[in-house]
Amino acid sequence: MNIIDELRNRGLVKQVVFEEDLKKLLDSGPQSFYIGFDPTADSLHVGHFMQLIVAKRLQDAGHTPIILIGGGTAMVGDPTGRTDMRAMMTKETIAHNVECFKKQMARFIRFEGKNAAILVNNADWLLDLNYIDFLREVGASFSVNRMLTAECYKQRLEKGLTFLEFNYMLMQSYDFLTLNRKYGCVLQCGGDDQWSNMLAGADLIRRKEGKDAFAITFALLTTSEGTKMGKTAKGAVWLDAQKTSPYDFFQYWRNIADGDVETVFRFLTFLPLDEIEELTRFKDERMNAAKERLAYELTLLVHGKEEADLALKKARAAFSGDGENMPSACVPKGMNQLADILVAVAKVPSKGEAKRLIQGGGIYVDGVKQTDILAVVSDEQLKAGFVLQKGKKNFFKVTQEA
Repeated sequence: MNIIDELRNRGLVKQVVFEEDLKKLLDSGPQSFYIGFDPTADSLHVGHFMQLIVAKRLQDAGHTPIILIGGGTAMVGDPTGRTDMRAMMTKETIAHNVECFKKQMARFIRFEGKNAAILVNNADWLLDLNYIDFLREVGASFSVNRMLTAECYKQRLEKGLTFLEFNYMLMQSYDFLTLNRKYGCVLQCGGDDQWSNMLAGADLIRRKEGKDAFAITFALLTTSEGTKMGKTAKGAVWLDAQKTSPYDFFQYWRNIADGDVETVFRFLTFLPLDEIEELTRFKDERMNAAKERLAYELTLLVHGKEEADLALKKARAAFSGDGENMPSACVPKGMNQLADILVAVAKVPSKGEAKRLIQGGGIYVDGVKQTDILAVVSDEQLKAGFVLQKGKKNFFKVTQEA
């Protein structure tokens, strides 16, 4: 099956430039494609996860990914989906974020062996551009009237679109042109909110090089209510274990709405479609088994087998109170300081040692890391019972004596 058809069957494809021609090109032999990531934080998040999975699918189909880190474009800021201007970042912050991205991406994309991915940073060509030369080569190919009809600019016009941001489309298009010239890149991939920018890049290559170039956008990862996935009360769901723990990552997917389970399976896992259909065909409490499988598969992809197994064990213990996986213990009324509870329940030899464990980040209450040596457990948690975790493998179901 052509990779585009496979992506369509999973519901991923939204818009394609000259789809039949692109399918023929991809069938004719290995091609290079690119996906861009602006390093606006020191970790990738769930929205990036979607793009990395797509890149992996294309790489597994024999094509070569070019992973573009926007060290240059991040200094301008993408106006897409924004009602205000992005905060300006320093070169040092951007460089740090780029290094963090590289490490995380290696979990998904192969940077060695056959059709190994190529990692590039557009700062290498954007930061040293001669502005007059850039305007003459690239600016002359863009119609301002046409640019103003793009969705990425429309919503900013009411509040005011800076000329700095107005350049973003030209810069992203120049990225595609540069990659086409240097690596023969013929395809840009991205989220559907990037359609206008991607069309502009493909058009620029046709104008400047007289070659075919293509763009394909993928559905955004949204809930059935239309809101973007990957947000919680605590903030974004990150791929960095220090920012979102593997257990919290697991629990995020375990707790999504029933109506979103099949879509996430199709978009983010590599399970066959017939297996996904079988897992999600029940629309009752049996959907919980599908959610658990989904959470496990995604945690396995992002954090590896050891963390996925541990998150699954912990989640099952929390739901079932299984004495084998999680011993139960009662504490006296009035005992609510975490250090005291650790001594009473978790066989910690002294209160001083308990405080040292807390300060070291090895203690969790209901999946939340504790670092305050004076932390207390709320009366509500004590009445309902809470999960106390010491280290990676010791779990206790703690309740208060009647």
